[in-house]
Amino acid sequence: MHSFLFRVATIALGILCQVRVLAAEPKPNFILINIDDLGYADIGPFGGKHPTPHLDRMAREGRKLTSHYAAPLCTPSRAALMTGCYPKRVLPIRHVLFPGGAVGLSPDEKTIAEVLHDAGYATACVGKWHLGDQPEFLPTRQGFDYYYGLPYSNDMGPAADGVKSNLGRTPQPETKKTSPPPPPAPPRAVDGDETGIKNADQPPLPLLENETVIARVRQVEQAELTRRYTEKAVAFVRQQAARPFFLYLAHTAVHFPLYPGKSFAGQSGHGLIADWIAEVDWSVGQVLNLVRELKLDGKTLVIFTSDNGGVIGNGSSNGALRGQKAQVWEGGMRVPTIAWWPGQIPANTSTDAITSMMDVLPTFAGLAGAHVPLNRKIDGIDQWPVLAGTAGAKPPRDHFYFFYGPRLLGVRSGPWKFRVDRKELYHLGDDIGETTDVAAAHPEVVQRLQMLAQAMNADLGIEEIGPGCRPIGRVPNPQPLIARDGTVRSGFAGAQKRFP
Repeated sequence: MHSFLFRVATIALGILCQVRVLAAEPKPNFILINIDDLGYADIGPFGGKHPTPHLDRMAREGRKLTSHYAAPLCTPSRAALMTGCYPKRVLPIRHVLFPGGAVGLSPDEKTIAEVLHDAGYATACVGKWHLGDQPEFLPTRQGFDYYYGLPYSNDMGPAADGVKSNLGRTPQPETKKTSPPPPPAPPRAVDGDETGIKNADQPPLPLLENETVIARVRQVEQAELTRRYTEKAVAFVRQQAARPFFLYLAHTAVHFPLYPGKSFAGQSGHGLIADWIAEVDWSVGQVLNLVRELKLDGKTLVIFTSDNGGVIGNGSSNGALRGQKAQVWEGGMRVPTIAWWPGQIPANTSTDAITSMMDVLPTFAGLAGAHVPLNRKIDGIDQWPVLAGTAGAKPPRDHFYFFYGPRLLGVRSGPWKFRVDRKELYHLGDDIGETTDVAAAHPEVVQRLQMLAQAMNADLGIEEIGPGCRPIGRVPNPQPLIARDGTVRSGFAGAQKRFP
């Protein structure tokens, strides 16, 4: 009897110890590297012609996501990433945000940074934000402990500062007489006039650290951005190595204007875009090598992706995909994506399962044991079975909607993609380049996808704002962070400074 009780107690103690070991298992770290305007075939793992040795190694050690979707433009893509939702649900604007805009991602939204921060993570955003430049919209108000970077695109500033021309070109000042921007139009859910200052009226481009303007970005600063971002990212990983962390490294590269750093400019022999892609690859190498050096590779999930398709006129390549940035053809929204986590993600593999920017939040939350908001709709899906290559796992996402601003222009289900606006059907498995409309041959597929589109009409709407769209963030009397005379806005951190 005593022997039996001893065996039972021993087994129970073993189970308890096992539970404690599992409970004590450290939470994984997350690094998301988001490149700006990188084309589907701009890097080696996706057929690129220019050397990208660090990304090649990342793909050999990880898993390529060959049907990963962003949005056609910068701002909506980042809204989807931050919130786990279709962009139209959380930031229903027609295009992108500009300097001094009255609208941005609502502070009431629960971002991926807030979800992870609540679960005990250190959080940092390094690079381009582009979800609103007013203080209420900045990363430090949206769950990030630390921010360093540009609040919007690197071409949004005065031409005289070199932000409208590539490296090596002499900046030309505007010839048009500028005037103060008009007051915002009456508030509407979708209103381009509220999105900020455009064209020649744009103020100087600010570089921020947390909520302080630390520099006015001209040509010299443009060429230093990739290096500076990398240094800040590496420093954050070193500082937080002993605790779980989330690093969002959102490079300005390779958005126009093209400004590769001094060590890379002219080195590729294939133009500025290839030079800058080489610098991006170097940056990825710096981050991954540090993760290996600190022996964090066994507990760190790294995802590399792009915010939208490449711009062909800038020298990018989308390979066999039709179209480019600002279009809902595959070349505008299908982006080169790699997931890396040695020992957890199968090496040298790929998947054609439909994944998206929206899926990052629920996937990271699931791995972190964090709570996804239950008081609002989340469109994203936990894609860990896809990343882990779980045998026999059914792809979690069956269909995906292609929005441009408020308009629903396409629906994909399995290999089928229906262009709602053009009434055309493509089989992406046989015709990834969307060259042949097969709608007439498959009316039953067209009807099924049309029904999916109509279902979305009852939620987000096909043309205008549907009942499922949430309130946009809005502030009164928006001001640029740096006025056109170089003065930092009143009441903002660093307002005593002036950058003439």
